[in-house]
Formats: sequence, C-alpha cells, structure tokens
Amino acid sequence: MDWVARYLDHVRYEKRLAERTHALYTLDLQKLSDYAKSAGVALEAVQSSHIRRWVSQMHSGGRSGRGIALILSGWRGFYTWLGREGVVQSNPVQDVRAPKAPKPLPKALSVDDAMQLAEFSAAPDVTDPWLECRDAAMVELLYGCGLRVGELVGLDAQASNTAKGWLDLEGSEAHVLGKGNKRRSVPIGSKALAAVHAWLAVRDQGLKFFQQEGAATKGAAIKGTAIKGTAKKGAFLDDASIDKKVSSEVQSALFIGRHGTRLTAQAIWQRLKQRSLKAGLSTPVHPHMLRHSFASHVLQSSSDLRAVQELLGHANISTTQVYTRLDFQHLAKAYDAAHPRARKK
Repeated sequence: MDWVARYLDHVRYEKRLAERTHALYTLDLQKLSDYAKSAGVALEAVQSSHIRRWVSQMHSGGRSGRGIALILSGWRGFYTWLGREGVVQSNPVQDVRAPKAPKPLPKALSVDDAMQLAEFSAAPDVTDPWLECRDAAMVELLYGCGLRVGELVGLDAQASNTAKGWLDLEGSEAHVLGKGNKRRSVPIGSKALAAVHAWLAVRDQGLKFFQQEGAATKGAAIKGTAIKGTAKKGAFLDDASIDKKVSSEVQSALFIGRHGTRLTAQAIWQRLKQRSLKAGLSTPVHPHMLRHSFASHVLQSSSDLRAVQELLGHANISTTQVYTRLDFQHLAKAYDAAHPRARKK
C-alpha cells in the first residue's frame, strides 16, 4: 500500500493544508522514500538508526540544521499518522533531533578600524568638548579593557563600600563586577588612562554648565526630574534634593550625562553608534563589538587563551575559544591576501 500517497491525501483534504505546505510535505516524504529504497527497507520498517544515518547524510551534504529540522518535522508527522493507523508501533523520528546550527562568530573590528575609532576626534562646538572627552574615555575603556557595557555603566571614579566597580588610577586598574556578581581586575593601558584623566579634568566643569542651562529652563533637564516611585503625578524633586542627587552622582559615577546622573547603557549604545559613523566606519559599532575586538586583538598578539579568559571574566575556557576561530579567520584572510599561491588572479 502507498502510505505516502494516503498520508498526503489526509493532510490535503482532512487537515486542509495550504498548497505550498502540501508541496513541501510531498518533497520531504519523497526524500524519505528515496532513502528507504536505497537502504532496502520498507517505510513501515524504518528504525531510529536509519533516520539518524540519513540526517548525517543530509548534514554532510550541506543541508542546514534548520532545513533538516523542517524535514524531520514532516517525517515525524507522517509516522505519527502511521501509528494512529496501526501500521507502526513507535515513531522512529520521535527522539531524533537536527544538528544544532553553529553559533555565528562574534563581530569584531579590524585593528585598523579599532584604531580609527579610538583616535577619532569630533569637531567641537559649545558643548562638545565635554561630551568629546567623555565619549573618548568610554571608547578607550571598552576597547582597551574589554569591558561589558554594564560593567562600564557601573564604574565609579573611586572605590567605596557601595561601588559596583571603580578605577584605581594610580595602579592603572579597573575593578569591575561582571556576570554572576564575579569581580575581576583589568589593567588599564596608557591611552585609556590618559583619556580617563582628560575626562575627569573636565567632568565637573561641564556639569556646572549643564546645571546652569537647566536652571534657566524651568522643568527641563534635572529641574524636571520626577521623584522615583512616587504615586503623585506632577511631583518633582525640590532644589535641595536635586543638589544632593547631583552631588552624589558627581562623587560616584564615572560617566554622567547632561542631567548629572549616571549614564545608561542605552545612552552609551547610542553615543557609540553615532561616533562610529562620524569616524567613517562602514558598520555601526556597539559596545560588545569593542569587547570582541579587544579579545580578538589580544589573542592575535599573544596567543594566550587563558590570559584572554581572565581578562574577559569568562567562567569557562570554552566561551573564550570562539575567539580562536576569529583569530584563524584573521590569519586566513592575511594568507589569502599575501601568499603568492593563494591570491586569486
């Protein structure tokens, strides 16, 4: 009996599948029939071992994990129906899974692009010198220390009992609180250190300017900061509370915005995207791309995977090993470009 034809009639007329879906089922089951025929086994006698072997053949032939998963779904439905018809006792596809698709490689900048971004200086206007110093310091710490954006946000200018992270400028170290509340220390390079010093030198001056600007426009900037958690609509911080809030942020948060509050991750994403495009990079840069670039470039220079693991704060070396693939990719490109037997004519 032609079980495939009967099943296709079932899904077409009883389940009323769309024509396109029915056509896909037909192709998938034709493939199953071809495999079974080549193995010399009837469809109703197919075992899980057959299915796994055919999955391996499809994967070796270049079929993607997602494509195989769709085919298995069609086969699984077919054998479920055969079970209801009393033709088979068990579904040979039930516990078979498609190969997982490989995780895409993290996107990292080339060394030249990273240098172009780090050395970029925006044209200043009335307020830009303050923002320029701040953004330059953020880029240097993200790329120079391999920080996560959350770790950068949590940095304070100096150590305290409540600090999630802080800078030790004398020791040239950043102490951060990473994933799983794990603390680690990362060395700060000379370029990043100089950028941070430049930022700290102008931070308070810029804040005073923005405070004056906010005072001139009632309800704007920090003057209009609503009381967090209040149930009363229209309630705002009074001047004393504002001064206390701003003073607290100035004394603690390393990176602050125009309102005198700690800069958010969203704001850093936006500023970095704008800066990368102004710097002439073809791809908008996000904070984690700089972390990937840090890891890739350190590995290219040192080949010390364990050191990169420690610097990134990875709990498992397997997480860090993805950068060896990036490193090989870099070497392969260099080979293709430079080796006389590799260059395309």
